[in-house]
Amino acid sequence: MSKINIKIEGISYEVEAGMTILEAAKACGYEIPSLCAFNHGECSKGSCRVCLVEATGARGLVAACVYPVAEGMEITISSPKATSARRTSVELLLSNHNKNCQQCDKNGKCELLHVAKITGARDDMYVGEQTPTTFDQISPSIVRDTSKCILCGRCVERCKNAHGLGILGFEKRGFNTIVAPAEDRSFAKSPCILCGQCVSVCPTGALMEASEIDRVDEAMKAGKYVVVQTAPAVRAALGEEFDMPIGTLVTGKMVSALKRLGFKKVFDTNFGADLTIMEEASELLDRIENNGKLPMITSCSPGWVNYAEYQYGDLLPHLSSCKSPHQMFGAILKSYYCEKNGIDPKDMFVVSIMPCTAKKFEKERPELSVNGLADVDAVLTTRELAKLIKRSGINFVKLPDSEFDTDIVGEYTGAGVIFGTTGGVMEAALRTAAYKLTGEELAKVELNEVRGFAGIKEASYTLAGKEIKVAVAHGMRNAKVLLDQIRAGNSPYHFIEIMGCPGGCIAGGGQPYVKPCFLPNEDADILDTFREKRAKALYSEDASKALRASHKNPQIIALYENYLEKPNSHKAHELLHTTYQTREKYTK
Repeated sequence: MSKINIKIEGISYEVEAGMTILEAAKACGYEIPSLCAFNHGECSKGSCRVCLVEATGARGLVAACVYPVAEGMEITISSPKATSARRTSVELLLSNHNKNCQQCDKNGKCELLHVAKITGARDDMYVGEQTPTTFDQISPSIVRDTSKCILCGRCVERCKNAHGLGILGFEKRGFNTIVAPAEDRSFAKSPCILCGQCVSVCPTGALMEASEIDRVDEAMKAGKYVVVQTAPAVRAALGEEFDMPIGTLVTGKMVSALKRLGFKKVFDTNFGADLTIMEEASELLDRIENNGKLPMITSCSPGWVNYAEYQYGDLLPHLSSCKSPHQMFGAILKSYYCEKNGIDPKDMFVVSIMPCTAKKFEKERPELSVNGLADVDAVLTTRELAKLIKRSGINFVKLPDSEFDTDIVGEYTGAGVIFGTTGGVMEAALRTAAYKLTGEELAKVELNEVRGFAGIKEASYTLAGKEIKVAVAHGMRNAKVLLDQIRAGNSPYHFIEIMGCPGGCIAGGGQPYVKPCFLPNEDADILDTFREKRAKALYSEDASKALRASHKNPQIIALYENYLEKPNSHKAHELLHTTYQTREKYTK
């Protein structure tokens, strides 16, 4: 790209042509206060007016996030006119904002409060009527509070960019404008897939996960046998909540913290992931060998399953009937584990620590229960786990490493670990499918063709003389391409992995917020690399495991020998498989 010459605060710089003032200033070492600087344009550009600066050739002040640089332009950030205007912009946002900061779940990670401090915004400079509030807490996954919304539109754009959906939009007009699903519906009464990507970009507490911490507290107080399981993606991100570098693997410290919090047993959901692979790989081979519905599509991501039920009801027979790993594990804990340990399943309370807000909805599905007992009783996000740890006064960084409980169940292989990143389920399934077809282990278990963050990845493998064509997609915008191929009857694939969130579970809607204004020690390109750093942590744990294929997990082998008989047996279907249903897109 060509270079141009500009001046910032009287100093000459050479920058890329086509940059906005905000981008150029950042490249030159300036941080103009902004509410969109680190969201790759995922906002209603220029709407907040927080990044106002002076620039030659412009009439008055301009919003740095949208105004392009030009040859010879002179930019002034610190003039009294610019600093006063930015302060006024923030004060106007605060005038229509519910400032109950002490009770707000976003306290400490609120970007509005951050820019208010930087700009020197004064409280109650503009006092008057406030926009009527909508408080939506009907959904088990996401809470919406318009009294804290600043109409930046970041949630609106993230939904479009990640999924090609428009669940959220600007409703009503003028002073009454709010961000909401169509007709100001609840999330529970709209075709929202509840992935929480909107929560991850919201700068305030307007969008938050529906907390279940109180439910866990109540179960412990009631004397329930409370056990916990943690998804693989959690260990790759939890450390960020305690100012550890992004991508720090904190498995041992996380287990220590959970044991100190009082859980009876601390299990790894990776055991459930290994179990999922046994069922899913067997289901795939059965479909291939017996002319079943192909391509078969993974069903581990509840956001993706929600999308399929709303948007592609005609393709539901293509989904694997397998429950997701944490639901499978919950079902095994309340059956096999309870039976072996003399525990009444009604007394067991299963908590899942997940990187995902859609998992909160998933565990409420009536079809994910056995004998009237839900497989999982409560789901906490990675962020909620951090709150529990901080509330309990635990110094996370100084914790020793502990091991997961592995009595009867709980052991896991490297295949289970990589479920947390896009392509991981596919890779894990192929490691076992190859063995089932050939009777031999793969010489090289790292299947790099399905790794990485391309929106759609394709690969072909020859196993026992059969060519198996596969594809991987993450984010519904990419998934739609593959689904439309199936609908048109020209899909070339046997097996497709789909993850709801871009990047997979490592970037789920319940993971720690990646906002550089709260990560001062991270690299400037953190939004381009945080997924890679978290994924690298999972791949490193996979590489460190002695066993890296699900079918080699000794406890999984014993589970089938002693209880389930074989993959896809009648008993396995009773506990580990489910059904899906077409859902109406709009519900009054």
